[in-house]
Amino acid sequence: MPETGDTAPDFTVPLANGDVDSFTFSEALASEGPIVLAFFPGAFTGVCTDEMCTFQGRLSAFDDVGASVYGISRDSPFALNEFREQNDLEFGLLSDFNGDVIGEYGIEMDFEDLGVYGVAKRSVFVVDDDREVVYSWVSDDPGVEPEYAEVEAAVEETA
Repeated sequence: MPETGDTAPDFTVPLANGDVDSFTFSEALASEGPIVLAFFPGAFTGVCTDEMCTFQGRLSAFDDVGASVYGISRDSPFALNEFREQNDLEFGLLSDFNGDVIGEYGIEMDFEDLGVYGVAKRSVFVVDDDREVVYSWVSDDPGVEPEYAEVEAAVEETA
């Protein structure tokens, strides 16, 4: 799992942005500045919906300092587009359908009693233009949301 000061793993996945495009993390960093990667277990679940809607509500704070926000989960890009639309999310959602990115970031979680395996732990990484992780937060409890003010502060420090 990347810690503060580590180089964030690069990856390419589908981007749900109303359409479905390809997204390469290092290319986005080069053009968009700092990026907030918000991993969540699954679309259309209560806490995940609350989290993504909270990021949406705070989006202007990230925009003001030139940072981008992306949610990422194992959901398909088509499900993520519907999730974006139903919740009026203006930022892109990344589909790690095969779980490769979640594996690289070392944040897999299983819900054995539900038969659900390899979803993302609720996690937030702020990564600067040089792919350095400047903020890392990972929760073993899927019911806990990040401290949004801490995420904003980490972004402000990189901008």
